[in-house]
Amino acid sequence: MVGKRNLPVISRNFDLSPGVLRFSASRLRLKKGEKKPKFTVTKNAKLPRLQRDGTKFALGHAKTVPLRKTLTPGTVLIVLAGRHKGKRVVFLKQLPQSGLLLVTGPHKINGFPLRRIGQSFVIATSLKVNVSGVKIPDHINDEYFKRKSTSQKTGKNIFASGKAEYTVSEQRKKDIKTVDAPILAAIKKHPEHKFLFGYLGTRFSLGKNQYPHKMQF
Repeated sequence: MVGKRNLPVISRNFDLSPGVLRFSASRLRLKKGEKKPKFTVTKNAKLPRLQRDGTKFALGHAKTVPLRKTLTPGTVLIVLAGRHKGKRVVFLKQLPQSGLLLVTGPHKINGFPLRRIGQSFVIATSLKVNVSGVKIPDHINDEYFKRKSTSQKTGKNIFASGKAEYTVSEQRKKDIKTVDAPILAAIKKHPEHKFLFGYLGTRFSLGKNQYPHKMQF
């Protein structure tokens, strides 16, 4: 009679890779019956939803977004995304509610209006413009930049035609001129104002064998 072969005993919780087990400790306790599941998932059962209450999940709460050290008022930035990508703009301040950056072209030089943009979509350069004489009106905040179409003002259905028309208000045009005027005056006083006007008026682009990670802006 042939004796039984000495077969190796393989545990259920074997190593999938060095240091990684098939089951976790809690999963093993659940299999042994030592730990009971909180709920049983059946075909018609609904999973419990998280209750999001309190100020942490309140809509419109202020966000604390840290500002990069290279972003100081007056720093010239390069826009990386959007319809104005490649343009060089002047950083004014960070809006407290959303944490976005308030920037301007100025509009007379490169056609970039007074806008807000995320700091992830800009590159800070070493060039700075004196913006100490710029006084930003108090009403220019996040609520100021919420776009309202003409159809919304008149009460018409904007989804009937599929297009929402937008026109720049006279107040917005006035604010752009108010903010840009001292910046243009500071640029004119700069020793190399001709170079500065040309630098802000041209778009940033990469040529052959030029890599941004090897550049010093």
